[in-house]
Amino acid sequence: MLEAGLSFTASALLGLLAGVALSALLGAVSLRVGGIGFSMVTLAFAQAASILVQRDPGCVTGGEEGRAAPADRLPASLVGIEHTAHLYWVALAYLVVTLAVVRWAVRSPTGRVWEGIKENERRLEVLGLRPYGFKLIAFVLAGTLAALGGIVYLLLTGGATPRTTTSDFTLSLLVMVVLGGSGTRWGPMIGGILYTWADQRLGDLAGSGTVTALPSVLRIPLSQPPFLLGALFVAVIYLLPGGVARLPARLRTKAPDVR
Repeated sequence: MLEAGLSFTASALLGLLAGVALSALLGAVSLRVGGIGFSMVTLAFAQAASILVQRDPGCVTGGEEGRAAPADRLPASLVGIEHTAHLYWVALAYLVVTLAVVRWAVRSPTGRVWEGIKENERRLEVLGLRPYGFKLIAFVLAGTLAALGGIVYLLLTGGATPRTTTSDFTLSLLVMVVLGGSGTRWGPMIGGILYTWADQRLGDLAGSGTVTALPSVLRIPLSQPPFLLGALFVAVIYLLPGGVARLPARLRTKAPDVR
Protein backbone atom coordinates (compact mmCIF):
# COMPACT_ATOMS: atom_id res chain seq x y z
CA MET A 1 0.00 0.00 0.00
CA LEU A 2 2.81 2.44 0.86
CA GLU A 3 5.40 1.58 -1.77
CA ALA A 4 3.29 0.52 -4.76
CA GLY A 5 0.12 2.46 -4.04
CA LEU A 6 -2.03 -0.66 -4.26
CA SER A 7 -5.45 -0.95 -2.68
CA PHE A 8 -5.95 -2.80 0.59
CA THR A 9 -7.64 -5.74 -1.15
CA ALA A 10 -4.85 -6.18 -3.68
CA SER A 11 -2.17 -5.78 -1.02
CA ALA A 12 -3.91 -8.30 1.25
CA LEU A 13 -4.08 -10.87 -1.53
CA LEU A 14 -0.41 -10.37 -2.38
CA GLY A 15 0.49 -10.65 1.31
CA LEU A 16 -1.48 -13.87 1.60
CA LEU A 17 0.22 -15.35 -1.47
CA ALA A 18 3.60 -14.30 -0.10
CA GLY A 19 2.77 -16.10 3.16
CA VAL A 20 1.88 -19.26 1.26
CA ALA A 21 5.09 -19.14 -0.77
CA LEU A 22 7.25 -18.41 2.28
CA SER A 23 5.71 -21.20 4.33
CA ALA A 24 6.23 -23.64 1.45
CA LEU A 25 9.89 -22.61 1.18
CA LEU A 26 10.63 -22.72 4.91
CA GLY A 27 8.63 -25.90 5.36
CA ALA A 28 10.55 -27.65 2.59
CA VAL A 29 13.76 -26.94 4.51
CA SER A 30 12.56 -27.34 8.10
CA LEU A 31 10.80 -30.67 7.56
CA ARG A 32 14.06 -32.32 6.56
CA VAL A 33 14.61 -32.80 10.29
CA GLY A 34 12.23 -33.78 13.06
CA GLY A 35 11.65 -33.42 16.78
CA ILE A 36 13.86 -30.91 18.59
CA GLY A 37 15.79 -30.26 15.39
CA PHE A 38 12.61 -29.10 13.66
CA SER A 39 11.84 -26.72 16.54
CA MET A 40 15.35 -25.29 16.47
CA VAL A 41 15.30 -24.73 12.71
CA THR A 42 11.96 -22.92 12.77
CA LEU A 43 13.09 -20.77 15.71
CA ALA A 44 16.28 -19.97 13.81
CA PHE A 45 14.24 -18.76 10.84
CA ALA A 46 12.18 -16.59 13.21
CA GLN A 47 15.33 -15.07 14.70
CA ALA A 48 16.80 -14.42 11.24
CA ALA A 49 13.58 -12.69 10.20
CA SER A 50 13.71 -10.54 13.35
CA ILE A 51 17.26 -9.41 12.53
CA LEU A 52 16.27 -8.68 8.95
CA VAL A 53 13.33 -6.53 10.04
CA GLN A 54 15.45 -4.65 12.59
CA ARG A 55 18.11 -3.79 9.99
CA ASP A 56 15.42 -2.36 7.70
CA PRO A 57 16.92 -3.22 4.27
CA GLY A 58 15.91 -0.67 1.66
CA CYS A 59 13.86 1.24 4.27
CA VAL A 60 11.01 -1.20 3.70
CA THR A 61 10.30 -2.62 7.16
CA GLY A 62 10.66 0.56 9.21
CA GLY A 63 13.15 -1.04 11.58
CA GLU A 64 12.38 -0.74 15.27
CA GLU A 65 9.51 1.68 14.64
CA GLY A 66 7.70 -0.45 12.09
CA ARG A 67 5.40 1.12 9.52
CA ALA A 68 1.92 2.55 9.90
CA ALA A 69 -0.73 1.52 7.40
CA PRO A 70 -2.14 4.39 5.32
CA ALA A 71 -5.59 5.08 6.76
CA ASP A 72 -6.89 6.37 3.43
CA ARG A 73 -6.32 2.95 1.84
CA LEU A 74 -7.87 0.88 4.61
CA PRO A 75 -11.60 0.08 4.61
CA ALA A 76 -13.37 3.13 6.06
CA SER A 77 -15.54 0.93 8.28
CA LEU A 78 -12.42 -0.37 10.07
CA VAL A 79 -10.65 2.95 10.76
CA GLY A 80 -11.18 5.08 13.83
CA ILE A 81 -12.18 4.56 17.44
CA GLU A 82 -15.86 4.63 16.55
CA HIS A 83 -15.38 1.50 14.44
CA THR A 84 -13.53 -0.55 17.07
CA ALA A 85 -16.50 -2.92 17.35
CA HIS A 86 -16.13 -3.73 13.65
CA LEU A 87 -12.55 -4.83 14.26
CA TYR A 88 -13.80 -7.17 16.97
CA TRP A 89 -16.16 -8.85 14.49
CA VAL A 90 -13.34 -9.15 11.95
CA ALA A 91 -11.12 -10.87 14.56
CA LEU A 92 -13.98 -13.14 15.60
CA ALA A 93 -14.67 -14.04 11.96
CA TYR A 94 -11.01 -14.95 11.53
CA LEU A 95 -11.18 -17.22 14.59
CA VAL A 96 -14.28 -18.96 13.24
CA VAL A 97 -12.71 -19.42 9.80
CA THR A 98 -9.52 -20.83 11.34
CA LEU A 99 -11.40 -23.33 13.51
CA ALA A 100 -13.61 -24.35 10.57
CA VAL A 101 -10.63 -24.88 8.25
CA VAL A 102 -8.74 -26.90 10.86
CA ARG A 103 -11.82 -29.02 11.60
CA TRP A 104 -12.33 -29.71 7.90
CA ALA A 105 -8.63 -30.45 7.34
CA VAL A 106 -8.24 -32.96 10.18
CA ARG A 107 -11.39 -34.82 9.10
CA SER A 108 -10.30 -35.05 5.46
CA PRO A 109 -8.40 -38.03 4.00
CA THR A 110 -5.20 -36.02 4.35
CA GLY A 111 -6.06 -35.39 7.99
CA ARG A 112 -6.33 -39.12 8.60
CA VAL A 113 -2.83 -39.50 7.18
CA TRP A 114 -1.66 -36.78 9.57
CA GLU A 115 -3.10 -38.79 12.44
CA GLY A 116 -1.25 -41.85 11.18
CA ILE A 117 2.00 -39.88 11.04
CA LYS A 118 1.47 -38.78 14.63
CA GLU A 119 0.85 -42.33 15.80
CA ASN A 120 3.50 -44.21 13.78
CA GLU A 121 5.29 -42.52 10.89
CA ARG A 122 7.36 -45.58 10.02
CA ARG A 123 4.23 -47.68 9.51
CA LEU A 124 2.95 -45.19 6.92
CA GLU A 125 6.24 -45.47 5.05
CA VAL A 126 5.82 -49.25 5.01
CA LEU A 127 2.34 -48.75 3.49
CA GLY A 128 3.91 -46.79 0.63
CA LEU A 129 3.01 -43.24 1.73
CA ARG A 130 5.53 -40.41 1.92
CA PRO A 131 5.03 -38.53 5.20
CA TYR A 132 7.18 -35.61 4.05
CA GLY A 133 4.63 -34.39 1.51
CA PHE A 134 1.73 -34.62 3.95
CA LYS A 135 3.68 -32.79 6.64
CA LEU A 136 4.52 -30.06 4.12
CA ILE A 137 0.80 -29.65 3.38
CA ALA A 138 0.15 -29.17 7.10
CA PHE A 139 3.00 -26.66 7.34
CA VAL A 140 1.75 -24.63 4.38
CA LEU A 141 -1.84 -24.69 5.66
CA ALA A 142 -0.64 -23.39 9.04
CA GLY A 143 1.45 -20.72 7.30
CA THR A 144 -1.51 -19.63 5.19
CA LEU A 145 -3.73 -19.23 8.25
CA ALA A 146 -0.92 -17.33 9.97
CA ALA A 147 -0.58 -14.98 6.98
CA LEU A 148 -4.31 -14.35 7.08
CA GLY A 149 -3.99 -13.66 10.79
CA GLY A 150 -1.24 -11.17 10.01
CA ILE A 151 -3.63 -9.22 7.78
CA VAL A 152 -6.20 -9.14 10.58
CA TYR A 153 -3.48 -8.11 13.05
CA LEU A 154 -2.49 -5.23 10.77
CA LEU A 155 -6.08 -3.97 10.85
CA LEU A 156 -6.19 -4.24 14.65
CA THR A 157 -2.91 -2.40 15.25
CA GLY A 158 -3.02 -0.04 12.28
CA GLY A 159 0.37 -1.07 10.95
CA ALA A 160 3.25 -3.56 10.93
CA THR A 161 5.29 -3.73 14.12
CA PRO A 162 8.66 -5.48 14.60
CA ARG A 163 7.37 -7.12 17.79
CA THR A 164 5.69 -9.85 15.74
CA THR A 165 9.05 -10.99 14.33
CA THR A 166 10.94 -11.35 17.60
CA SER A 167 11.90 -14.67 19.12
CA ASP A 168 10.06 -13.65 22.32
CA PHE A 169 6.81 -13.43 20.36
CA THR A 170 7.45 -16.83 18.79
CA LEU A 171 8.15 -18.36 22.19
CA SER A 172 4.96 -16.77 23.53
CA LEU A 173 2.98 -18.56 20.83
CA LEU A 174 4.63 -21.86 21.77
CA VAL A 175 3.78 -21.28 25.44
CA MET A 176 0.15 -20.66 24.48
CA VAL A 177 0.01 -23.96 22.60
CA VAL A 178 1.62 -25.93 25.43
CA LEU A 179 -0.61 -24.34 28.07
CA GLY A 180 -3.78 -25.07 26.15
CA GLY A 181 -2.74 -28.43 24.73
CA SER A 182 -0.90 -29.23 21.52
CA GLY A 183 -2.58 -31.52 19.02
CA THR A 184 -6.05 -30.18 19.86
CA ARG A 185 -8.30 -27.71 18.07
CA TRP A 186 -9.40 -25.76 21.14
CA GLY A 187 -6.17 -25.99 23.13
CA PRO A 188 -4.20 -23.18 21.48
CA MET A 189 -7.18 -20.80 21.77
CA ILE A 190 -7.61 -21.64 25.48
CA GLY A 191 -3.87 -21.27 25.99
CA GLY A 192 -3.88 -17.89 24.25
CA ILE A 193 -6.67 -16.63 26.52
CA LEU A 194 -4.92 -17.90 29.66
CA TYR A 195 -1.54 -16.51 28.60
CA THR A 196 -2.96 -13.06 27.81
CA TRP A 197 -4.89 -12.96 31.07
CA ALA A 198 -1.89 -14.10 33.11
CA ASP A 199 0.47 -11.71 31.33
CA GLN A 200 -1.71 -8.78 32.39
CA ARG A 201 -2.79 -9.92 35.87
CA LEU A 202 0.61 -11.15 37.02
CA GLY A 203 2.00 -7.69 36.34
CA ASP A 204 -0.52 -6.27 38.81
CA LEU A 205 0.38 -8.98 41.32
CA ALA A 206 4.10 -8.27 40.99
CA GLY A 207 3.56 -4.63 41.89
CA SER A 208 1.05 -5.22 44.66
CA GLY A 209 1.61 -4.33 48.30
CA THR A 210 1.54 -7.99 49.27
CA VAL A 211 4.66 -8.74 47.23
CA THR A 212 6.36 -5.50 48.28
CA ALA A 213 6.01 -6.44 51.95
CA LEU A 214 7.78 -9.78 51.49
CA PRO A 215 11.43 -10.39 52.43
CA SER A 216 13.89 -9.52 49.68
CA VAL A 217 14.66 -13.18 48.94
CA LEU A 218 11.02 -13.57 47.84
CA ARG A 219 10.21 -9.99 46.82
CA ILE A 220 12.87 -9.71 44.12
CA PRO A 221 11.85 -12.76 42.02
CA LEU A 222 8.10 -12.33 42.66
CA SER A 223 8.26 -8.69 41.55
CA GLN A 224 9.23 -9.86 38.06
CA PRO A 225 6.18 -10.76 35.91
CA PRO A 226 8.26 -13.03 33.58
CA PHE A 227 9.33 -15.07 36.61
CA LEU A 228 5.72 -15.52 37.70
CA LEU A 229 4.65 -16.42 34.18
CA GLY A 230 7.50 -18.92 33.85
CA ALA A 231 6.65 -20.48 37.21
CA LEU A 232 3.01 -20.81 36.15
CA PHE A 233 4.11 -22.41 32.87
CA VAL A 234 6.31 -24.97 34.66
CA ALA A 235 3.49 -25.75 37.10
CA VAL A 236 1.08 -26.43 34.22
CA ILE A 237 3.63 -28.70 32.54
CA TYR A 238 3.96 -30.83 35.68
CA LEU A 239 0.38 -30.72 36.94
CA LEU A 240 -1.47 -30.76 33.60
CA PRO A 241 0.54 -32.77 31.06
CA GLY A 242 -1.14 -32.37 27.70
CA GLY A 243 -2.47 -28.92 28.57
CA VAL A 244 -5.76 -27.57 29.87
CA ALA A 245 -7.75 -28.94 26.92
CA ARG A 246 -7.02 -32.53 28.00
CA LEU A 247 -7.97 -31.94 31.64
CA PRO A 248 -11.60 -33.20 31.26
CA ALA A 249 -10.39 -36.45 29.70
CA ARG A 250 -7.85 -36.94 32.49
CA LEU A 251 -10.53 -36.37 35.12
CA ARG A 252 -12.85 -38.89 33.46
CA THR A 253 -10.04 -41.43 33.36
CA LYS A 254 -9.24 -41.02 37.06
CA ALA A 255 -12.89 -40.88 38.20
CA PRO A 256 -13.92 -44.06 40.07
CA ASP A 257 -16.43 -46.36 38.39
CA VAL A 258 -19.58 -46.33 40.57
CA ARG A 259 -21.31 -49.15 38.66
